[in-house]
This record gives sequence, C-alpha cells and structure tokens, in this order.
Amino acid sequence: MDPLLPEELSRYHRHILLPEIGGHGQQLLKSARVLVIGAGGLGAPVLQYLAAAGIGTMGIVDDDGVSLSNLQRQVIHDTGTIGEKKTESAARAIARLNPHCRVVQYEARFDAHFARDHLGRFDLLIDGSDNFATRYAAADAAEIRAIPLVTGAVGRFDGSVTVLAPHLTDAEGRQNPRYRDLFPEAPPEGLIPSCAEAGIIGALTGVIGTLMAMEAIKLVTGTGEPLIGRLLLYDALTAKFDTIRYRRREPRP
Repeated sequence: MDPLLPEELSRYHRHILLPEIGGHGQQLLKSARVLVIGAGGLGAPVLQYLAAAGIGTMGIVDDDGVSLSNLQRQVIHDTGTIGEKKTESAARAIARLNPHCRVVQYEARFDAHFARDHLGRFDLLIDGSDNFATRYAAADAAEIRAIPLVTGAVGRFDGSVTVLAPHLTDAEGRQNPRYRDLFPEAPPEGLIPSCAEAGIIGALTGVIGTLMAMEAIKLVTGTGEPLIGRLLLYDALTAKFDTIRYRRREPRP
C-alpha cells in the first residue's frame, strides 16, 4: 500500500485517531478502487463522503446531464453546472473537495456489456441507480466479479440499503444471499412510479446515500458488521429505522 503523505495525515487525522480505522485503515481507503453507478440523488452523497474519506480511485458511471430539477437533491452539482454532464460536474466537485482522489469518468449506462469491459478495474461496486434493470445488472455483475455491492433505493419519504456479497459465506458457512433472494423478480414496468412522477423529499437521498457511503467504508477497512443479509429500511416521516434479515434461497429439488 502507498504511504500516506504528510498532508493526508493531517486531512484524515480524525480517522486515524479511531482504533477501528487507524493508519492502516486509511491506507486501505487510499488503495481502494470503487465504482459508483449514478451521480444523482444517491450518488451525490456517496461520492462526496467517499472522496472526503480518502478513497483513492473512484469511477463514476452516468449518461445523464445536470438539470435544474436535479438540484433539490443532487447536491454534488450546482446552478452553475446545469447542462453539463453529471460525470464531469461530479468530478470537478470531487477535485475541489479532495485532490488526492482520482476520478475515472464513464459517460455511459451500466449494463452487462459495460461491466464486462470495466468492472474488473474496481474492487467494490456501489449502485445508486433509480431503476430495476440497472440494479439487477449490478447485482449479477458484482457476483460474477466476486466483489461486494452496496445498493440503495429511495421513494417519496422512505429508503433502503443493503450489502450483497454472495461470493462469500456467513459465520455458519452458508453462502450469502443474492439480490434475487431479496427481490426474486422486478415489478412490472410502470407499477412503481419514478421520482419524477411521484416526487421525493430531497434530504432523504442524503440519508440513504450517506448510509451507503458508511457501508462502503466498513467494507474497505474491515470495520464493523456490514449489512450483508440485512435490509435496512428508513421511514423519514416517522424517523424510524427497521431491519429485515434475509437468507439465500435453497434451490428447488
């Protein structure tokens, strides 16, 4: 691992003070290569907090541009970046926040073809997309590459986060669950309205995206217990968190 520079020792001093992180954990963060799907509502806090935490290399996959209606929740962008590609706007914001973080931009949509060409360069995948097709593609690709996946979702006033690592086993020696063990099939198209149709409270994406960033930091540094086999649910209207446990489904005989 690359040593921390004197400026980095000062920048990450509060991390290094934590026995659970320390200098070794900060070096792990510096060496990490994380691919983030989406530079939107969920991707914005993920990118900001991982850049601030000292992730060494971050890839950003997004084929969209910044619009005025994004700014209510996609806080990595600003009024001056309206009309720009989200990857470019996010990369510049990250450079201002932490020049030690290298950003790789992919102006593309994440799918199986993209994963085959690019996912091998990364050791952690974070899915902040807003559609089931991308979520299933991300889950399949991460399992094939045998890397963890942090995935989150939001809708109006509620959100969820979980971590997938089906290539690993739990403490009892059982294979960890897949995304399809949690959601066997995508809902019919049009059944779940998009945020453009139903609306969404902006701060909710900050709550869920920050939780996703925290799970990523835990995975990289080996700290704590990631949300593997657990779905964390958040209801913003009641300020209530719940956790649902799920397991790998046994194959049918």
